[in-house]
Amino acid sequence: MTRIRINIGEVTVVAALNESNTARLVHEALPFDGSAQRWGDEVYFEIPVKTGQEDPQPEVPGGTVAYWPPGSALCLFFGQKPYSPVNVIGTIEGDPNVLAAVADGQPARVEEA
Repeated sequence: MTRIRINIGEVTVVAALNESNTARLVHEALPFDGSAQRWGDEVYFEIPVKTGQEDPQPEVPGGTVAYWPPGSALCLFFGQKPYSPVNVIGTIEGDPNVLAAVADGQPARVEEA
């Protein structure tokens, strides 16, 4: 199992990636940086991965890590329904609600855990 660490401002979460092709592409692109944005109970940011839909899901549970193809974005859900279907690539370990402390524009870094 591949694990990633996501640091956004003062918040850090660790996520376990699944075996999907999208998750593999995200892992291969590590490490990378972004600028966090909030949309309801979701944190997202553009990443250096460009790929299409892979088993797109219109709804996901809190704690889901996903990739949003239209925006080339990594999405961290803690209560929000996706704007449009996403490729699920993993799950946050621990309480995803710590992401509520993230504000727009905070620097984000994703690296191997």
